[in-house]
Amino acid sequence: MLLLIVFLPIIASAALLLGAPARATALGASAITLVLSVLAFFDYDHAQAGFAYVRSFPISTDLRLNFAVGADGLSLTMILLSSVVLLAAVWFTGKVDRYENAFYACLLLIAAGAIGAFASLDLLFFYAFHELALIPTFLLIGIWGSGNRRAAAWKVTIYLALGSFVLLIGLIMLYRALPAATRTFDLRAIQAAASAGQIAPAMQSPIYLWLLAGFGTLISLVPFHTWAPEAYASAPAPAAMLHAGVLKKFGLYGLLRIALPMLPDAVRQWSNLLLVLLLANIIYIGLATTAQRRLDWMLGYSSVMHMGYIFLGIVSVNVLGATGAALLMFAHGISIALLFGITGELRKRVPTLELDALGGLARTMPIASFAFGLGAFAAIGLPGFANFAAEIMVFFGAFRNGFDFQHFHFFQWATLLALWGVVISAVYLLRAYRRIFWGTSAEPAAVPDISFGLRLPVTLLVASSLFFGFFPQTLIERVAPTFRTHLSK
Repeated sequence: MLLLIVFLPIIASAALLLGAPARATALGASAITLVLSVLAFFDYDHAQAGFAYVRSFPISTDLRLNFAVGADGLSLTMILLSSVVLLAAVWFTGKVDRYENAFYACLLLIAAGAIGAFASLDLLFFYAFHELALIPTFLLIGIWGSGNRRAAAWKVTIYLALGSFVLLIGLIMLYRALPAATRTFDLRAIQAAASAGQIAPAMQSPIYLWLLAGFGTLISLVPFHTWAPEAYASAPAPAAMLHAGVLKKFGLYGLLRIALPMLPDAVRQWSNLLLVLLLANIIYIGLATTAQRRLDWMLGYSSVMHMGYIFLGIVSVNVLGATGAALLMFAHGISIALLFGITGELRKRVPTLELDALGGLARTMPIASFAFGLGAFAAIGLPGFANFAAEIMVFFGAFRNGFDFQHFHFFQWATLLALWGVVISAVYLLRAYRRIFWGTSAEPAAVPDISFGLRLPVTLLVASSLFFGFFPQTLIERVAPTFRTHLSK
């Protein structure tokens, strides 16, 4: 089943490039991928923990290289996120004016790259699947984007290519840090070697810094963040949904899968540095988001800002914070995909996305207004949505790090500062919502609402956020065992 989930989008994209019906093929493949992902997620035996659905095919015995896939609770959560956002993005796409088959094929390849990376048990294929998704990202922005799309496409490609190159160096260093007789690309074997102390503490620090710089660039960690807002503002809405909602989580997943279990001493050693950088993501980028006057740019900066919360859960180095980070990865992916999807529909209907030029759209776009409001409330962290449960876990996990009930240290002060990000998020999202949908408009009757068919992907995204908001234990009980073997409570 896992192999089918990984390769179905690739097969469908190949069929599209060979001339298969565009929308029907993409929707069919996306729907089947989602159904299989849901079945795998709920069929997973979290009581047993460990990897399930494992399949391995030898490639090189000399290098101990295998094509291997498998999934535990963390992997299945990210695969489920990828499948949900993929179906929503394909559904939001609608009619494409030129190269329709290629457009849908690019969407499927982005999702395939993300799903393949999340399912890979081999370090080399973990990296290669992510690289697979970068080429269609460049094409989607450069060919079908808006604004200064070519400059944005080249900028995002240069940044992500450099980040990937730095990441590759870190992964090679990790491979070479193992004893020569036991070197392998298998993530399970590397983690076992790390647990047995076979990665020297002196090697952990440089490896971690290379990985942090590489993954951080892909995630848009300050100061490697400037590619993201322009890329998301210029990208077609479905591409922004998939990249901001899914592909950006590759770097966070890599830190949770590789850095935390394999380099724990280095993560603790450099925690203060990461705390400073993530606070810049939350506070500095949050204020920059508040200053934006275009809706697409505001959402681009908002996506960068919210990565800081997930970093806070990762740097807490405990089960509560790391599990909250995984839940927030899922929750943010859903909420930002919904907001970008509605923004894409607005772009088709109004002459500008300048906040001051919009207003009163709720009178003629009640469904879009309601959907955008729910997405904004989720992103803010309103109780009932998955974001709220995730942020609570992240904040508590970070605050308890080293807390001795007598005095605060840097972790507690950083957590208190990060809490102000919730206020900043509420300011810019609610202000934008009020201006766009409840302000004054010269010609409100000229703007039609989103079609009846688009209510289905909206419902899918909203229902996903609400389900895991009301029942977060469904996800927590699958994810937490991933971290219990190597992290404190």
